[in-house]
Amino acid sequence: MKVFLRLWAGQSISLIGSALTAFALSVWVYQRTGSVTQLGLVYLAVFLPGILVAPVTGALVDRVDRRTVLFVTSSTGLLCALALAGLYQAGVLQPWHIYLTTAVTSILTAVQTPAVGASVPLLVGRENLGRANGMVMLAQAVAQILGPLAGGFLLATAGLPGLLLVDCASFAVALLCLLTVRLPRPAPAATDVTTDPAPPAGAGSSLLAETAASWRYVAAKPALVRLLAFYAVLNFAVGFVDVLINPVVLDFAPAPALGTVLAVGGLGMVLGSVLIATWGGFRRRIHGVLLFSLILGLALCGGALRPNLALVGASAFVFLFCSAIINASNRSIWQQKVEPALQGRVISLENMIATAPLPIAYVLAGPIADHLLRPLMSSGNGLAAAAGALVGAGRPMALLLFAAGLLIVLAAVVGYLDPRLTHIDTDLPDALPERPVSRPEPAPATP
Repeated sequence: MKVFLRLWAGQSISLIGSALTAFALSVWVYQRTGSVTQLGLVYLAVFLPGILVAPVTGALVDRVDRRTVLFVTSSTGLLCALALAGLYQAGVLQPWHIYLTTAVTSILTAVQTPAVGASVPLLVGRENLGRANGMVMLAQAVAQILGPLAGGFLLATAGLPGLLLVDCASFAVALLCLLTVRLPRPAPAATDVTTDPAPPAGAGSSLLAETAASWRYVAAKPALVRLLAFYAVLNFAVGFVDVLINPVVLDFAPAPALGTVLAVGGLGMVLGSVLIATWGGFRRRIHGVLLFSLILGLALCGGALRPNLALVGASAFVFLFCSAIINASNRSIWQQKVEPALQGRVISLENMIATAPLPIAYVLAGPIADHLLRPLMSSGNGLAAAAGALVGAGRPMALLLFAAGLLIVLAAVVGYLDPRLTHIDTDLPDALPERPVSRPEPAPATP
């Protein structure tokens, strides 16, 4: 665990620095342009490039020394932050510079995520996998809270250049931590083409061919396919929450109240991450996914019922508390059931398919609420009356949030009725050794 803790500390500090910068850059673009569309382009640049390159990043991670991958991604992130600071100081910073560097950062994240995800199980072994993933979720939760809170304070006191320099310092800390670790080398992958048809990385095949083989590897394990489908549905519903939570609260409460709701939700995510980091999760990890998804969906439905700040705040707390446990449990299943030498490309594939529904939900949320549900709820017919009785009159976005929660509840119930999914922990053999792997790379990688 000592090596993991050093790696986790460096990556966590870098994650917090990047969260500060992401918040500050989005504020700068909106203040500079006054355009929600321009702001939306920033969020699009956060997700879309990483999804597009995901088919090859995982295979790349499995081919190359993962420590070198982390050096390259952190160094490139540092250069991007320095470039933005220089452009701002020169007085020539434009929104398109931010779109470009955000897109580059999205690609770096698409490379870095499978590199870290594939290294963690080798560093901690099966026994501590749940706790390690809980610590990863804790870092994400802290970054989610500090991004807007500390980012807003630093933006007001130190300005955008000061925040960018803080981000540069966080990348420097991550690089220094990488200098102190040597990541273990995974054993060669099995090559049984009848059941696990993914060839070892670099075995004379192209990156795209290896990515296709990783899909065949997953497709040969129906339980993993079902888990992937469940998670895609879950993320599709969560995408509506991401878009609608702010306007739902602002419809009946002032902006400071929204900040309180988001802070309470962030606290829930922190506490959920602390719980999974200390507890480690269920021995059958699928319960951490399905049971807490069921609770999450019910909480979302409950929070949409009335325009009440305490009700929405409690819903946000439970929602993000459960999210931390769901994400950590899901990641632990993939790390435990997939061969270590294949985890880079399989985790990348899982990230791509699981997150692809998010931008779809982002695009659909507004039109569904404005052009379908709003006219429906103002039509005066029996259906409008029933919807108004459920969530309150004139609240189409709350009705859509209720529907998203109902979709999650339904998906969790269907998941529990599927024996292949509920028995994934026992029926699908473990591919991860119980103890940490102690075979380091022959020599430390250089930046």
